[in-house]
Amino acid sequence: MHLSRRNLLKTSGLALGAGFASPLLASAQAAKAARAPDRQSSTLIRLSLNENPYGPSPRVAEAIQRESTRFNRYADAAQAQQFTEQIAAFENLPAEQVVLGEILGLLGTYLAGEGGPGSEFLYSNPGYLALIDGAARLGGIGIPVPLNAQYENDLPALSQKINAKTRGIYLVNPHNPTGTVNEDEAFKQFLRDGSQHAVVVVDEAYLEYTADFAQRSAVSLVREGANILVFRTFDKIHGLAGLPIGYTLTPAPIAAALRKQGAGEAESLGRLNIAAAGAALSDTAQVAHSREAVAREREKWLAILRDLKLPHTAAQANFIFFDSGQPQPQLAAQLRAHGIDIGRPHPPFTNWARITIGLPEENLRAQQALRQVLS
Repeated sequence: MHLSRRNLLKTSGLALGAGFASPLLASAQAAKAARAPDRQSSTLIRLSLNENPYGPSPRVAEAIQRESTRFNRYADAAQAQQFTEQIAAFENLPAEQVVLGEILGLLGTYLAGEGGPGSEFLYSNPGYLALIDGAARLGGIGIPVPLNAQYENDLPALSQKINAKTRGIYLVNPHNPTGTVNEDEAFKQFLRDGSQHAVVVVDEAYLEYTADFAQRSAVSLVREGANILVFRTFDKIHGLAGLPIGYTLTPAPIAAALRKQGAGEAESLGRLNIAAAGAALSDTAQVAHSREAVAREREKWLAILRDLKLPHTAAQANFIFFDSGQPQPQLAAQLRAHGIDIGRPHPPFTNWARITIGLPEENLRAQQALRQVLS
């Protein structure tokens, strides 16, 4: 659950050295790195991990430069508290309800420990399983629930699975890998009802890619006092995959319990990670720019899928998901031969492929390659 000090040094990028001679140089280097091909495959374009190809706010490079004389120091409680208060103001919640860090695994372990061996955790299948895997460490049992016909979280089917053993309900909205978003009113009603029986965790890693993010966010229910947690990450739209950090908005008692488990400790988060995330959070214009740029490219992708008559989802995140008519590993191998990496399969959708939306020129190359492969 915690980053080790050695891993912290790696993820914080302490080998940046003279690359931070100025904010402009740092920003330019970051942009160049984001566009640089894989040296092991001279022209490989990576469209596999849902990264933001437009990169972070220029304020991030400036924040890292300000920390450049303190690379030898761990993050401290004062820095973490300042960041926590910044998030609290942004989310309109008390600081005591904010827990820093990418804590989904720790959260699953904590809930399973509270529920005991055999406690059940509902989730949509396929899906991102960090919380479910964390729960399994202490005997928690993941209960997969298939998506509905629109490839969304199947709320009625999830409701039917809730029983006395249910300790947690974990939903990703927009869903990963399908990119679909549940209808807002029905989704929030499910959250209210489900939270009467178990803790509900909503992973909103990709929600800021939707135009009506603020309205759709389940944080409004956290403000109401519901037994609901909302997870966010700076890895995606904020462009900080190289300095990973996130936070969870939670009822105060759960936040206190998680902190006792070590969640949110400043040293484990990393000085650069905190500084970068604070700078990114302050730049709402950069987030809007990424959202709009991705939306334009996403529509081009969906038009290509319609033209190729490939079944696909109504994705609203920074990736598309479609049925290629052949096993995903076969398609992935063919695209890789054309210099495009689309990553892993997502069973049970064996013929479906997820492609991250990249820069316009990267998307064009990938679209041309897809046409060639399928022809």
